[in-house]
Amino acid sequence: MFKYGIDHLTVAKVMAIVIGKKKAVLVDEAIKKVQECRRKVEVMAQSNVPVYGINTGFGPLCDTQISPEETSKLQENLLLTHAVGVGNLIDKELSKIMLICKVHALCHGFSGVRLDVIQRILFFINNNILPVVPEQGSVGASGDLAPLSHLFLPLLGEGELWIGDQIVSTKEYYQQENIKPIKLAAKEGLGLINGTQFILAHTIMGLYRMEYLLDLADVAGTMSLEGLMGSASPFREEIHTIRPFKGNLRVAERIRFLLTDSENVKVHEHCQRIQDPYSIRCMPQVHGASRNAFDHLNELAEIEMNSVTDNPIVLTEELAISGGNFHGQPLAMAIDYGSLATAELGNISDRRCYLLLEGKYGLPRLLTAHGGLNSGFMIPQYTTAALVTENKSLCFPPSADSIPTSLGQEDHVSMGSISGRKFNQILGNLEKIFAIELMYAAQAMEFRRPNQFSPVIEQNFAIVREKVDKLEDDRLIKDDIQAMVKLVQDRAFVVR
Repeated sequence: MFKYGIDHLTVAKVMAIVIGKKKAVLVDEAIKKVQECRRKVEVMAQSNVPVYGINTGFGPLCDTQISPEETSKLQENLLLTHAVGVGNLIDKELSKIMLICKVHALCHGFSGVRLDVIQRILFFINNNILPVVPEQGSVGASGDLAPLSHLFLPLLGEGELWIGDQIVSTKEYYQQENIKPIKLAAKEGLGLINGTQFILAHTIMGLYRMEYLLDLADVAGTMSLEGLMGSASPFREEIHTIRPFKGNLRVAERIRFLLTDSENVKVHEHCQRIQDPYSIRCMPQVHGASRNAFDHLNELAEIEMNSVTDNPIVLTEELAISGGNFHGQPLAMAIDYGSLATAELGNISDRRCYLLLEGKYGLPRLLTAHGGLNSGFMIPQYTTAALVTENKSLCFPPSADSIPTSLGQEDHVSMGSISGRKFNQILGNLEKIFAIELMYAAQAMEFRRPNQFSPVIEQNFAIVREKVDKLEDDRLIKDDIQAMVKLVQDRAFVVR
């Protein structure tokens, strides 16, 4: 059981809450923190001393004081006017991750949002009633204003909700269920939409996907190595302990495990080949570098998901500090690093695909024993090449850019929301690249029989063959590729 505002959140815990494997609850300790902070806000809201976002306007209107009578309207206007997102809708899971992370942040007791508001958000989470959020419109500073506004419009009875796979208007749903909209009070609109939860949700989802794909990279690479009858020597521990990058050590260890008891590798010891190409020999260095990037991004994301990122931060009855905890740059730069690391996994995978087609080391050209009449596996590598180049084009770092907004008050922004979206696009392309490499590797391994491979590799070979038969003569490969992509997306392969 996870306790909002009390326990330490991780990617694994968030995803367990999302899929219903872990229960998340609001406990008395967090409720006390929420209520105490709310008491401080209400004192400030009645004061004649201007406090940003509590009794003043927002952004360039921060010097305009608002009367207590106008406070509620001010907060509701904030959500209505900032809900300007456009483009495709984000996945329901991302909306749920955003809600979970926002509740956790609010329950730290520095935001001043009332318990009633938090409980309504928990109602959405616990019942999988998830707000509809467009993917474009955030510049990643002052928080993810547009997507968070869409996320919380349903509190006001506005916007739309996912009910199962159907989109319905919040008004219609509230009328049907006899639910009343929330009337926001001082600071609440700002506390809801100031924050990095859109960037963070994309980071969490990306890390969840990337962790599996890092493991799958080692499996796919090892299967390709087996198909090429490559050498196990480059993965010996003594090589990597004298250049002990954490990721390199981990990948070399994994490949040694994946090659355990392989008859095929033992046969290689008697061949005359001195070196394998880099895409085989340098897997610890290349895959390992991507693991190092993953570790860095995961560390920063874990800090962020346990932080308070709205503004102002309420400390005492007299002190609410207007700072910059909402700025997305700490994550944005690391996400762009993660995107580059993900793209590189696809880059080296494509090179292994090409290598398997060349007809070297005893393999037939294009992995077909009947070339000429048959094109074999020539063309799927065109697809990996296209996906790799698309990923390269997606590696431009949005965090390197900034366009001033809010009449110059917000004169440097992170663009981290774009970084997060592109990160997940690259991961989606990588799933398809690995699907094709695994299909190629299994075909190459057929030509090494009757040699046996390690138990884990044999298990993964069997998983491929359950969906895709050995290619004897040309056939429609599209269906095979789609089946392989689904296996990757369903995490069907044994990676540990």
